[in-house]
Amino acid sequence: MPFTYHRLIHFPDTDAAGVVYFANYLSICHEAYEEALAAAGVDIARFFSDSGVVIPVSKSSADYLRPLVCGDRVSVSVRPSALTPDSFAIDYEVTRLGRDGAPSKLAAKVRTQHVCIRSDDRMRQPLPDAIAAWVNAE
Repeated sequence: MPFTYHRLIHFPDTDAAGVVYFANYLSICHEAYEEALAAAGVDIARFFSDSGVVIPVSKSSADYLRPLVCGDRVSVSVRPSALTPDSFAIDYEVTRLGRDGAPSKLAAKVRTQHVCIRSDDRMRQPLPDAIAAWVNAE
C-alpha cells in the first residue's frame, strides 16, 4: 500500500557541497520505511528486535535527479511489492515540495530489496505475517 512520509532536510544530511550526501538518501528512505510499517500497525520495537528472523536489505539502487539542500521539505512515497514468499522490494520517490507544500520536483528514485532470514543460521524464511500483510496490501 502506498504511504507518504514528510521530512525537512537538515544540515547534517548534507555534504561539503551543501547538497544531501548520496548515502543519506538511503537513510531518509529507511526513516520512511519505518514510518510506513508503524502506520500499518507493525510494532517497530518488536520488528527490529531479534525475534528469530531478520529482514536485511539485500540490494539497493538510487537515481539522483535533482539536488536537495538544507531547508528543503520533501515527501517520500513508499511502495512495497512482493518478490518471493521470503523477499520484497520497496520503491521510493523523494519529491521536493514547494513553499505551498505541493509536490514540486522529483529529486530521487530509490529501490531496496529485502530478504527474510533466520537470525541463527541465516537461512531464508517466509516473511512474518505482519510484514507479508503490509507488503501485499493494496
